[in-house]
Amino acid sequence: MPLFDVIGLGGEKVSVIIDIGEAYTKCGFASDISPRHIIPSSVTRNINGKIFEERISPNSVTNTTENSLYGTLRDFIQNLYFRYLLVNPKERRVVLCESVLWPTKFRETLARVLFYHFEVPSVLFAPSHLMSLFTLGISTALVLECGYSETSVLPIYEGIPMINSIEFMPLGGKTIHQRLKSQLMEKGLVHIGTGIKPLSSIQDDLPPKVLEDIKVRACFVGPKINIPLNETRPPSMVHSVDYPLDGGKLLRVEGQIREQTYDVLFEGDDEGKSIATILLDAIMNSPIDARKPLAENIVLIGGTSMAHGFKHRLLQELHSKLQSLKYQKKLCVQTLKLHEPPVKANCVAWLGSSIFGSLEVLADRSVSRLDYIREPSLPDWCSLCSRANENEDIVVNEQKPAIAKKFNFGSPKK
Repeated sequence: MPLFDVIGLGGEKVSVIIDIGEAYTKCGFASDISPRHIIPSSVTRNINGKIFEERISPNSVTNTTENSLYGTLRDFIQNLYFRYLLVNPKERRVVLCESVLWPTKFRETLARVLFYHFEVPSVLFAPSHLMSLFTLGISTALVLECGYSETSVLPIYEGIPMINSIEFMPLGGKTIHQRLKSQLMEKGLVHIGTGIKPLSSIQDDLPPKVLEDIKVRACFVGPKINIPLNETRPPSMVHSVDYPLDGGKLLRVEGQIREQTYDVLFEGDDEGKSIATILLDAIMNSPIDARKPLAENIVLIGGTSMAHGFKHRLLQELHSKLQSLKYQKKLCVQTLKLHEPPVKANCVAWLGSSIFGSLEVLADRSVSRLDYIREPSLPDWCSLCSRANENEDIVVNEQKPAIAKKFNFGSPKK
């Protein structure tokens, strides 16, 4: 039997798990403890003899034509199946780990590509925040996802996502890249042979891959420093490091840049929002009887949250904000606890989808190809919230497993 032809529950082949992120895509099979491949969310296309690389960006499809988006997703999914996974798409169900902020245009185009072009048997759009709870075996948590382009916080109570309490901030790894780039172009020095020149005099830009590598290897989240008014920040005690560039050049990354690059996530934007404030706002917007269990079950997912010192700085900021008048009067929460998932933060949602994809209830929660061809529509968050009680009654009447009743996020099979 071939390596990938593994038979799952019910005598059918295991499902394909796909997590399309803004920067990277993770793909693999159900029941696996980690993705088989983590690849950039981009595809090389050849249109009219012109070869160019196009990114798969769910959050920037508003200015993309429908035909262009369809072709990009078709080529990207084809690479996943026939270059990396090496399986027949017609033989396996698909679990798509989606963000709650995905545009409807992206979801519907992706569904058409899978159902019409690749003819997959069924597709389940699994919310990434909810899937993360499967890795911990809990049903109530406050899930903070800090990714490449955005940070979102979604409270989940007894397996039900509270969409009305979601908080969002357009800051993430991309913002850190911009801050790092501006600081390096302003203060960076390059050693060339026996001389030293400013980086801005040698090159006008730094590629995203280089910025990502510098961020991961050299930068970290420094502790919160309370600076009194009318006083400047003390000089950083962190040592500088040299990063090798092409041509035998060495880029000097100052200690201040290494320590303060991630501060953009905690400083707040023009509206005063930061990672700490949106997390506390999500708790405050939740029902009063759910605030304490949510505060004691905080789960961090997303690649940006993997930075060294991120958790420590977040707890510092949270406890500092709790002392302010805004939260001290309205939010009676004293204890904040962070969970430690069994895998790295960037793979937590994928692992949860892998666990759910191996359950027998997957067929009932998915949208089958025949149903989609008959009625080409997908369940969205509005229909899920309005049909929560209806779906729960259907699950009870059909005597499905208890996990399907608790994590009720898909429409039942017709």
